[in-house]
Amino acid sequence: MIVRPTSNWLRMLFIWNGSVLQSIVPQLLLMLLVSSLALLTGGRIFGVKIPLDTAPFPLVGVSLAIFLAFRNNASYARFVDARRIWGQLLISTRALTSQTISYLPAKQAAFDHRLLVRRLIAFVYALNHQLRQTDPRHDLMRYLEPQELQRLQGLSYVPIALLDTVRRMLAEAGQRQPGQAKLLWMLDAQVNDLAAAVSGCERISNTPIPYPYGVLVHRTVYMYCFLLPFGLVDAIGFATPLISVFVAYTLFALEAIAQQVAEPFGLAPNCLALNAMTRNIERSLLEMCGEVVPQAIQPGERYEIN
Repeated sequence: MIVRPTSNWLRMLFIWNGSVLQSIVPQLLLMLLVSSLALLTGGRIFGVKIPLDTAPFPLVGVSLAIFLAFRNNASYARFVDARRIWGQLLISTRALTSQTISYLPAKQAAFDHRLLVRRLIAFVYALNHQLRQTDPRHDLMRYLEPQELQRLQGLSYVPIALLDTVRRMLAEAGQRQPGQAKLLWMLDAQVNDLAAAVSGCERISNTPIPYPYGVLVHRTVYMYCFLLPFGLVDAIGFATPLISVFVAYTLFALEAIAQQVAEPFGLAPNCLALNAMTRNIERSLLEMCGEVVPQAIQPGERYEIN
């Protein structure tokens, strides 16, 4: 949800906003406590020495790396798929707006291009809010008439309802044009692409990564990290807390990143910047119609949902 500025290497070392570090601080503090106890007790629990050395940990680490790589690759694939779909939304809304302006002139076809654009923008905002399960009324009331807003209240699939309205607008205008069959086919293809984008977003949103994969990675990471200090204490002594916390940071952070990226439409800082992309579509369509264009979301700005 954060549109990020370009950062240099020094800033990247200390960046906090948007970093998963803030979400794993409790786990790191717990690791510091566990590793400090391991150091103070010489690797004993209730006076019993834990017979661990460093030999098993590379073997477990290889398996853990495979699990984490699979989880992160699967999560990133969902993120990329979601970004591609929203890129297609921009392409299709621009194409539909351009085609209606070019092939359905206002005077000849009596077509209201501004009404079409307002409904397309409302459609994009409605999809944004549906994916994030937030209230769309604040954004929709800027582009829709009260009567239309009233009609949409209570519907489960507001974006699809708006697309149906757009399709009916195009059908009525196209029937008044010569060569209507070819024209309607061309316009309808863009509406179908928008409907396919909605379905693609719903597919990602409603099909999470299978739960057992997350459980397996989660358990393995925590077991590995909590046992690591007892295997290191005899080998590295006072450096045990430092090394243990550092290793735990990499593993906990990778798991946290996978969780955030796997839900690209969520509200976490590292999910897709849907609000910025929605604003970009809004600005582009309004500019094509000669309307006043709102300000773009700037890098570093965290855009909150109303």
